Amino acid sequence: MSPECYPMSVLPHISKLYGDYLAMGGDADTPLRGWYGAEPLGAGWMGREVGVAHSSRLADLLKDQVREFGGGAAALANVERLRNGAHAVVTGQQVGLFGGPQLTLLKAATAIARAKEAEKVTGKAHVPVFWLASEDHDLAEVDQVSLPGKKELETLRLGLRGHGGEVGKILLGDGVENALDQASELLGYAPVCDLLREFYRPDATLAGAFARLMTRIFEEYGLVVMDAAGQGFHALGVSALRAAIERADELERALLARTEELERLGYHAQVLVKSGASLLFLVDERTGERLPLRRLADERWKSGARTYSVAELLEILETTPERFSPNALLRPVFQDTILPTAAYIGGPAEIAYFAQSAVLYERILGRLPAVLPRFSGTMIAPAVETVMSQHEVSLKDLFDAKTPEELTQRLGARAMPIEAKRKIAAAGNALDEELGSLTGYLGSLDESLGRSAEVSANKMRYQMNRLRRMAARYEVQKEASLAKHAGVMMLQLFPDGHPQERIIGGVWFLGQWGSGLVDRLVLEAAQMCLGHSVIRG
Repeated sequence: MSPECYPMSVLPHISKLYGDYLAMGGDADTPLRGWYGAEPLGAGWMGREVGVAHSSRLADLLKDQVREFGGGAAALANVERLRNGAHAVVTGQQVGLFGGPQLTLLKAATAIARAKEAEKVTGKAHVPVFWLASEDHDLAEVDQVSLPGKKELETLRLGLRGHGGEVGKILLGDGVENALDQASELLGYAPVCDLLREFYRPDATLAGAFARLMTRIFEEYGLVVMDAAGQGFHALGVSALRAAIERADELERALLARTEELERLGYHAQVLVKSGASLLFLVDERTGERLPLRRLADERWKSGARTYSVAELLEILETTPERFSPNALLRPVFQDTILPTAAYIGGPAEIAYFAQSAVLYERILGRLPAVLPRFSGTMIAPAVETVMSQHEVSLKDLFDAKTPEELTQRLGARAMPIEAKRKIAAAGNALDEELGSLTGYLGSLDESLGRSAEVSANKMRYQMNRLRRMAARYEVQKEASLAKHAGVMMLQLFPDGHPQERIIGGVWFLGQWGSGLVDRLVLEAAQMCLGHSVIRG
């Protein structure tokens, strides 16, 4: 077990739903049990039988992709295990520039660790699969990666232009050369830069480069990287897409009922379900634009400027199923129609989505995979740990401070001589005691007088706190290194007020920690706590 494991609540923006999911124990009587198929770290899911009737066709498609992405013997062997009935432990991510944020590595490491654990417990083969969200159309979100510079976070972008279609198909173009030069400088020309140059070429696509990078990084573990955007995979998942067309009214009612249930229990829906909306996008055959399908009152459907009957949509589905793309709620059901998924590894937002997707699983697939949390952690390099030790700063101190300026102020207060701290503390305590006694006495004489006294007392307390800040600022000015050290700690561990795993590119950690990082992450993921861990270099 990692020696430091903070409760997940130390991180900002953790939803009530995710917090309650993590707290779900074996004896808990909660509706969440039916939404997620397993406890977060339970083992009950490992013995369940799952499978797909098309395992040979699935394996043929995956084998072609493994070869296309440069996979080695371990990945090919895992594909054959899927052919022969192995279960899949699945995770996925958008195809972000240069591999996206650190959490991409954490997801893959968790899938590998849980697959190994399930195989050890049950004796049944389990294969880690990484699903590329290449059909997404949010280009701005994937056309970027953030890497720490000397003083601030540098965000690299290619400035790609799309037409509203699937981002995975977009070519990187000549602009990638400049981005590679910038990344190499920020990464200190570490060996991982050679990998980036090998895969991120002008003629490569976002999905193709991402897939090759992930395949190489996790080559030893046989991670099967999968891009389901083509016709072959869509044909395997066609039953989920057909259900979204033929049973649209039924599925909408179920989702609306689940939204009401979530709200009644004090949660909120991740996806707003509107009457007449659908679970599908349709790719325009002329422009390639990925447009939402909407249902009209006369049982017709509309995508862009064109309307379709149900029969016309089913004909398109029969001949070109790759033109249909599931939305965020249907996507996991589509995924698990294709794959023999025993467990899905997700982050906080993804797991919150499953509270709604569960009703689609029940009606379309008839089963629900275990939904398990990805490993969450902050990696602290030796140089940064030295600075933290020097100032006796914990990770929670950084999260509480939120900004470099506030952390600098706190370091200044700590650097103040003990005698000065004692005098300021004594004065503050005495002031609080006397003001409390005085305002209480005046309030007993007259309620209005008491309120006025409390206002005046608060002004005096404010001035006392101002004096404390002035003394701390004096120490900061006297010791200029405090601001520098605070900046370094916040930049690398809590950049812009966010956990590093969500912001800093995973390649930066590969550059800093070297080739042993992947083994370390898999080991940490296998021992993970139900919270946020600290990983020290």
